[in-house]
Amino acid sequence: MRSPLRAVPGRGEKPRPKILEIAHLRKVFPVNGSFLTVLDEISFTAQSGELICILGRSGCGKSTLLKVLAGLLTPTAGQVLLKGRPVSGPGPDRCVVFQEDTLFPWLTVEENIGFGLKGWEKRAKAAEVARFLGLVGLSEFKGYLPGEISGGMKQRVALARVLILQPEVLLMDEPFASLDAQTREEMQNLLLSLWKELSHTILFVTHDVNEAVVLADRILLMDKDPGRIRENIVVDLPRPRRRESDGFLQFSSRLYGGLRD
Repeated sequence: MRSPLRAVPGRGEKPRPKILEIAHLRKVFPVNGSFLTVLDEISFTAQSGELICILGRSGCGKSTLLKVLAGLLTPTAGQVLLKGRPVSGPGPDRCVVFQEDTLFPWLTVEENIGFGLKGWEKRAKAAEVARFLGLVGLSEFKGYLPGEISGGMKQRVALARVLILQPEVLLMDEPFASLDAQTREEMQNLLLSLWKELSHTILFVTHDVNEAVVLADRILLMDKDPGRIRENIVVDLPRPRRRESDGFLQFSSRLYGGLRD
């Protein structure tokens, strides 16, 4: 990258506690009698309430990294710590939102959102589901089935279904990639609104530069063959971020240059 994209957090900001620590992570897959190193020497930390975008070209290991953080894949070497405890498998403290909505087609919007609230008293569960229906703007669609709503609405349901579980960390694997441009922008704005309201720690995988600049406190820019973190970039643009502003366009342009290098 021609000029480093680094910044110092604003003066007077209190340091947030570290919630996630990844140290010397490596992931190797057996392929046709040989071995393919997909991730190598991945190390970074995430603070509580931070929104981090993992940005890189296709094939750089972004989704593999997210699956390791979720406990869906076991690292070949290195470790993942959540609040100082090793991650050894999936758990309710980490929820994943994929590009596909993965909703239950036979359940209504309301039933999908409340699916994970096992053991809740009926009235309390209904109130909590109603709160999240409101947060994602789907109160009027609570009785609809997934096949009766749009792709953007399905992702709103998928988002509400995991956020209602109050995970420590929300992991998002290109969740808006299949949406049209207008709906994608609406979902980005919704995610920022929910993040501000609920203060989750979010790791968001994307290959879209503008999406990363809109969303992130920090961007992890990845190389490929094998996947490594090239730069750890603080996005010091003020919020809300206007996509047409000179600062936004300049920041995006420098990131595009980094992806091409």
